Amino acid sequence: MNMVTSVASKVSIQEQVLSLLDQLPPFSPVLNRVLATLANEEASLGQLTGLIETDSVLTGNILKVVNSPLYGRRATINSVRYAAALLGTVKIRNLVLGLSISRRWAGVAVPMRWSPRQFNLHSLACAVLSDLLALESPVPYPEGAFVAGLLHDVGKLLIAIAAPQEIGQLLDRRAKADCNIQECERELVGVTHSGISGLVLEKWNLPAPIRRAALTHHCPDTANEGHLHLAHVVQTADWFANQGAAPSPYASSLDETSQASLQQFGLLDQLEKVKENFQKEFEALHSVL
Repeated sequence: MNMVTSVASKVSIQEQVLSLLDQLPPFSPVLNRVLATLANEEASLGQLTGLIETDSVLTGNILKVVNSPLYGRRATINSVRYAAALLGTVKIRNLVLGLSISRRWAGVAVPMRWSPRQFNLHSLACAVLSDLLALESPVPYPEGAFVAGLLHDVGKLLIAIAAPQEIGQLLDRRAKADCNIQECERELVGVTHSGISGLVLEKWNLPAPIRRAALTHHCPDTANEGHLHLAHVVQTADWFANQGAAPSPYASSLDETSQASLQQFGLLDQLEKVKENFQKEFEALHSVL
């Protein structure tokens, strides 16, 4: 393949990836409205629980999680409204988004070598851990940490669907630690998964800090002129999940510069404080998927 053909091929792949923004399975009306509450700080607890209760499957899954050993309730919680009153608006919304989006992505047609289960578990692990880390850190907009962690890698899913041959090459090269993820993607596909993730979240009209975190989670110091940002939290969660809890289909490493940055903000120390709670919460959510 000559250079002109190669460049044309990459442009074609990039166009295919971007076109998939309109081809992902549509969200349910309930999920769309719950996502909209992220940008509406005035959304009430009553409005949120009213939305959830219109979906019987979602309601059942939420109650299964809140009645799990994770929350240690002696009495059975039998209504979403009661669960929301105990856990709060942000936590109940996170449960809805984590359970709903993971289930929806599980049904997407992907190449043989792509593991929907592995992708879903990694996304969920990053969401849970990002949320816990944000509670321990003075990061701006901590209520967006769960969603930023959950959606940071959606660009990988789109690349896998649009470019099955290239995704196989990416998996092979990362298995050999042959190149940096972003460099591999630019070389083979012409786009990066973080760039695509940022575009997806912009299309879904999610708040700017969440979009920025997805876009810059591999270079978080660029997110807010070197100040602590959700992108640092997501990078920390991504790195930890890749160490064994739930690795990404093609995982990233943490270079010395990134490690120093996360250490500076105390995020690596915070990991030690939240590990136990992370495992409990992750297992509780994982059990209903």
